[in-house]
Parts: sequence; structure tokens; C-alpha cells
Amino acid sequence: QVQLVESGGGLVQAGGSLRLSCAASGRTFSMYTMGWFRQAPGKEREFVVRMRRSGDITDYADSVKGRFTISRDNAKNTVYLQMNSLKPEDTAVYYCAASTALRPTSSSEFDYWGQGTQVTVSS
Repeated sequence: QVQLVESGGGLVQAGGSLRLSCAASGRTFSMYTMGWFRQAPGKEREFVVRMRRSGDITDYADSVKGRFTISRDNAKNTVYLQMNSLKPEDTAVYYCAASTALRPTSSSEFDYWGQGTQVTVSS
């Protein structure tokens, strides 16, 4: 079992940057595909990015491609989401998730979730 704890959210002006962190418990962190999702008020949870366990393959949502970067440090059991050029439409609660699937394609394939961290981008 994995427990995930996100941090790093906050309030930022449009065009600014934030880095989210997700610390995972357990000794098998390197075996999980890691992902970030977000949920804006009144909207469904949406996929942002996922990274394979090896860290060599990443998939981004078109809406964040070129602005967000996922990375992982298996030695620290931590995954990061660097968010640059933030827009008001990026405002949401951001969730870290872990999957035992090799190539999860939906949120239902992620087995473990953090509690979320709020990101607010002002215009």
C-alpha cells in the first residue's frame, strides 16, 4: 500500500510558476506509474500527466503540454510537477496518484490518491 501526500499549492498570478511535490510512503515507490490529475470547481477530475515507473516515458494533457513538467526521484519516493506559465484556467485541486498498471489510461486505473493541494491562479 502507498500513501501519498501533496504539497506546494498556493496562490499565484497568471504567468507565474509553482512546483508541486508528492511524497509517497512505502518501499516500492519505483514500481508505480505516477500521475497528476486536477479538479476544478463544478468540473470532473481530469488527467494532467503520467510518468512510467522507469521515468523515461511521460504523457501530458494537451492543455499543459510545454508548460508543465513531471519528474520523479525514486530515491526520495517523491514525484514533482513543475508548473510554468500558469493560467487562470489551471486553477484546481491537484491530486497525485499511483498506479500498478504499466500504462494506465484513466483515473480508475490509479490505485492510490493523495488528498489534493489547491492551486489558484489569479488573472
